[in-house]
Parts: sequence; C-alpha cells; structure tokens
Amino acid sequence: MSNEKIQAALEKYEADLKKTTAKFPLRPNIPEQGLYTPLDVEGASYDEIGIPGEFPYTRGVQPTMYRGRFWTMRMYAGFSTAEESNKRYRMLIATGASGLSCAFDLPTQIGYDSDDSISEGEVGKVGVAIDSLADMETLFDQIDLGKVSTSMTINAPASVLLAMYIAVAEKQGVPADQLTGTIQNDILKEYAARGTYIFPPRPSMRLITNIFAYCSKNVPKWNTISISGYHIREAGATAAQEIAFTISDGIAYVNAAIEAGLNVDDFAGRLSFFWNAHNNVLEEVAKYRASRRIWAKVMRDRFGAKKDKSMKLRFHTQTAGSMLTAQQPDNNIVRVALQTAAAVMGGTQSLHTNSRDEALALPTEESVSIALHTQHIVAHESGLADVIDPLAGSYYVEAMTNKIEKEAMEYIKKIDEMGGAVAAIEKGYIQKEIQDSAYAWQMDVESGARVIVGVNKYQKENEEPPKDLLKVDASVGEKQKKQLAEVKAKRDNDAVKSALEALKKACEDENENLMPHILTAVKTYATLGEICGVMRSVFGEYEAHTSL
Repeated sequence: MSNEKIQAALEKYEADLKKTTAKFPLRPNIPEQGLYTPLDVEGASYDEIGIPGEFPYTRGVQPTMYRGRFWTMRMYAGFSTAEESNKRYRMLIATGASGLSCAFDLPTQIGYDSDDSISEGEVGKVGVAIDSLADMETLFDQIDLGKVSTSMTINAPASVLLAMYIAVAEKQGVPADQLTGTIQNDILKEYAARGTYIFPPRPSMRLITNIFAYCSKNVPKWNTISISGYHIREAGATAAQEIAFTISDGIAYVNAAIEAGLNVDDFAGRLSFFWNAHNNVLEEVAKYRASRRIWAKVMRDRFGAKKDKSMKLRFHTQTAGSMLTAQQPDNNIVRVALQTAAAVMGGTQSLHTNSRDEALALPTEESVSIALHTQHIVAHESGLADVIDPLAGSYYVEAMTNKIEKEAMEYIKKIDEMGGAVAAIEKGYIQKEIQDSAYAWQMDVESGARVIVGVNKYQKENEEPPKDLLKVDASVGEKQKKQLAEVKAKRDNDAVKSALEALKKACEDENENLMPHILTAVKTYATLGEICGVMRSVFGEYEAHTSL
C-alpha cells in the first residue's frame, strides 16, 4: 500500500475514532497514539534493525539466540548464614537452575563484619553474611565452581568477594581461568540510586579498573562488571532513563579503563549489563532492543572498538521487585510471568524471576520453585523461545525502539555536556530525574490514573496476610559472631597483619593493582571488614551530596 493510501485510510480512521470516543472515551494514562502503521517507521533503515548476531545487534547478540540453548536461569538467593544459603543453592541446582545469583546482607554490602556494632540487627536479613573466606567456603560447599556460573550482587567491596570466590575455587582445584560468572561492581549506580557505597568515586573507579586489568589476564571468562539499570528503574526511572543513565555509567567505566592504560578490546567483551523487566511488556521489549543498538554505536563510534564482542551489549534481567504487591501476593505470579515473557522476547542472556511473596519477606522454597518454573514454562511451552526477536517488524515495537533510543541519546548527550556520569551524579542531576519520575508514577497511582490490581482497584475486603512466610532467626547475628571469633582465633594473625600492611602500602601507590594484595589477604582469612577498613583508612568514605 502506498503512503497516500495509508494516509487516506488514517484520515477515515480518525473520523471514525472521533465518533467512537464520543460514546466511549479513552481510558486515562495511556499513550496518546494507539494505532501504528508503516508511516511510523518510515525511513527506518534495515541496517538499524539488521539480523541477530550482527551490528548493531538490535535483534540479538547471537545468531541463534534460544534456538540453540536457553538463557541462563538464575535465581537470586542468600539469607541467614552461609550454611542456610548453601542449602537453598543446592536445592535450586537440583530443580533446574543453570546459574546461581548471590544476595549478601547489608553489612557485607557496605564492608562491615558481623561483629561490628553497625551490623547489629542486620546480619543475614536481606542476604547471606560473609565475613571471611571460611564463610565463602561454606557457601559453596559441594558446589563445583568449575561447572556453575555465579553472579554476585556486590558493589563497593566487589574486589574482596571476587577474591574470596577465586580462593574457594583454587581450594576446589578449579583454575581461575575456568571460572564463569559476574560481579555487579557498579558503584556509580550506588551513588545515584541505591546507596551501598563505601569509598569516594575516584578510588572506587580505581578498584573497578584494577579488577578489569586483573581479570583480563587471570580470570578471562569472568564478567567484571554488571552495569546496572535495574536499581535505577527500581528507584523510579522510566524505561528510557534506565538505559540512558546506565549506558552513561558504562561510558564512564570504559573511559576510566582506557585512562588507566587498558586497550578497549582487551576488556570490553567482559562488560555486561543488568536490566529490569517491568510490567509494560511491549515497551520493555523495545527498551532491550534500543539498548543493544545504542551500546554498539557507542563502542564503535566513540571508543573505536574493533572486536564484535566489544560492541555486543549482553545483559542479565531481573523481574521488577518494585512492581510486586503485598496485597493479593498470588497476583505477583502473573506479573512475573509477563515480565519473563518481555525479557525473553527482548533477548536477555540470563534471567532471575522474583517470587510472589518478596513484597512481604524473603521467599520460601515453594515460592522460589514457582518463580523458577515460570522460566521453564516460558522456555518450553510458550513458543517465545523458538524464534528470534519475534516482535521485530511490529510497527509499534519498531517505532517504540526508535523512540526510546532517541530519548536515551538525548539524556546521554546532556550527561556528556555535564562532564560525564560522575559529574552528573555529583551535581545531583541523575538523582533528581529519577526522583521526578518516581513522584509522577506515585501520583498516578494515588489518583487512580494508573491501576495497580489489588492496591487501588479490585481490592479484597478483610484480606488475610499470607502464612508461612520465611523469617530469619534473630540468633543468626550471635551465631555469626561466634564463628567469626573462632576464625580469628585459629588463623595465623601475623600473616594477616603482614597482608593488611602490604595492602595499605599498595593502596597508597596509585599505580599498584590492588587485586593481588586483596587475594593474598583473603587467603590468610583476613576479614571483609579488616580489608575494607584498610582501604577506608587510605581512601576515606563517600558522603552523599544533597544539594542540586
């Protein structure tokens, strides 16, 4: 059909639409445009869409996608002690998980031991407590690190947890160059949206580039960073903001690595991203497609990357925790299924599905099993994994992909003009944009313009809270303190002292890579808090800027 015929058809449609909407007004808070035609993607080059496995990777980073093998099915888990978390990991592996994803408690995330006064009441609550190599050995007991891919959601002390993982593998007889997995290691997102930071930006960036350099030579299969939009979206960002702010962070990391003397093609292939899967299925698919296209262009055109692997945006996805509701929690199973479908149609490389009860507590084994089987059902029964980029060519999806790319690039350009992501965070720009979007979303919910089933519509009267929620025993903190005291009593404390002194000296030399020194300290059973304490003494601590 010619453009003239399409235009004539649209004019007739608009006339009919006016008559229809006069009788049946449109719902509030929906996109202004409801119908898409070839005119909405007119001028879109086939080169921009392309085919899977080829630049700009709009349709996926692999030629076969899931037709050869499925995405890695990870389940995020960690609570209480290392022993309890180990049981959950082994259960997940036994029921079909193909990768592990570790959650750490709040003291671990900010570099404190369980016996520190600041840790009181938080040990083991939102993740597993890891104080020393002894805990990491227990965490992965009877789990072959040569056969499992492990993702660790850890940022400020990522270097220490990675060193512990390498040391455990060595004890198992698994060489570091055979390890596969990911550390989140994305500190810029912590400053902007989440808050589990320790050190100021400059030494934090040094630690990150030290990890890049160390792993490129010693742990080459490891993804050294998972540049995370997930928490940015959880804090209230829109789809376009999620990828814009995250890719700007990625640009900052690449710049820092190049300034540290690394060649872009030596480390870029091990960068990965971490996206949210929100409720708007089609918008999410477009977001994933747009993100691949933007990153490919940034790496080729800005940084001169030559290797295909350097230009491929590979990402893990987690379903949206912020979209789970405490009211009518079984509805969350449906939400997670839709989000899973979005991630799969959008071409994720790995996926974690949240459990129905996570708005109320850490998930029970039954809830985790349902969440994991949601992935199995989508993989084996839905047909969504049988073809590549199944929504390609949809007028709406292609137009939305272009729209999100355009909006994201406008943000990236503005952040570049401010001096990059670090400067934009220091000025409070990114934080303010996220806060404004979160506020607008909440106002829509409170006004009823945005319907959340069970929350502001279709509520149940006298709803009973679910039973059998998982509760972390209050005695976990005392148990962890006792185990830590035993480790300190048994270890060679002279060796610990020597390793920590060497680490401090290395911290004072900006040209020294800290990873070998951290690994040495970890192997003496120096604790996370002791190692981070040495770095705090040299680097200081970051204080958030509240003024814009």
